[in-house]
Amino acid sequence: MYMPLTGKELIEEVRATEVPYGCLAVWFLGQASVIIKGAEVTVYIDPYVSPDPDRTFPPPIPPAEITNMDVCLITHDHSDHLDERALPMLAEHNPAARFMAPAVCLERLQGLGIQKERLTAALPAHAAEPAPGLQVFPVAAAHEQLERDEQGNPKYVGYILQLNGVMVYHAGDTVLFPELIEEVGSRKIDLALLPINGRDYYRGSRNIVGNMNYREAAEFAATSGFETVIPLHYDLFAGNAENPGYFVDHLYRHFPEQKFHMMARAERFVYVSAQAFKNSTPDSK
Repeated sequence: MYMPLTGKELIEEVRATEVPYGCLAVWFLGQASVIIKGAEVTVYIDPYVSPDPDRTFPPPIPPAEITNMDVCLITHDHSDHLDERALPMLAEHNPAARFMAPAVCLERLQGLGIQKERLTAALPAHAAEPAPGLQVFPVAAAHEQLERDEQGNPKYVGYILQLNGVMVYHAGDTVLFPELIEEVGSRKIDLALLPINGRDYYRGSRNIVGNMNYREAAEFAATSGFETVIPLHYDLFAGNAENPGYFVDHLYRHFPEQKFHMMARAERFVYVSAQAFKNSTPDSK
């Protein structure tokens, strides 16, 4: 049986992976945690890599071994997305890395020892370039509710990345709402990473805040014109899990033309964008 790389071997695989224009390499670390590499830029999104007895499997990479991070994007302040135990080590071992998070999270990140000058607030309608060749467009998200801080900034965000000629959308934790569908659907998304764990009364009664379910994620991908979709946020906690086979089955039955990829733990998936090869100049919209 094939065993995925972990720890330093996985980090070395990320370092050694050469990504030509029009492609991205993606590694799945569980829950909503991914590594995305394009050209010479390595982005970690919601790196939840601390050991936790409630996890269904251990982190593929111990935080102390992550030394290849150029940019860290955080979607919101829940502990499986903003990992307070890991982030100080990530900041220390990657001294040039930049961090982006909702404005409401920045004070907390400074409290973890991350210098103010390394932090950028994730504000919708404010594109950022945290590394050469990487454009980031924050998108407001609704983790069941569309919540805002006192300045009106969203407490939860997703991210659209323009990197290496590829447009990627990482939804973070969110349900669907009209403004989100319109905003993301207006862009030429090549690769979308969407939560599928859903929500229900009983999880809500245990203070488990939910997301779109597998049916909603499938229809969102198909009707928004996403070239390829990857499901996330279904595998790490037994009390908040979903069978990704339901997502695959729903696509097969209702949207058989929709391309998707199911990622194994710590798998490297190389995405090739047909759109990027048609356009010699990357289009940020």
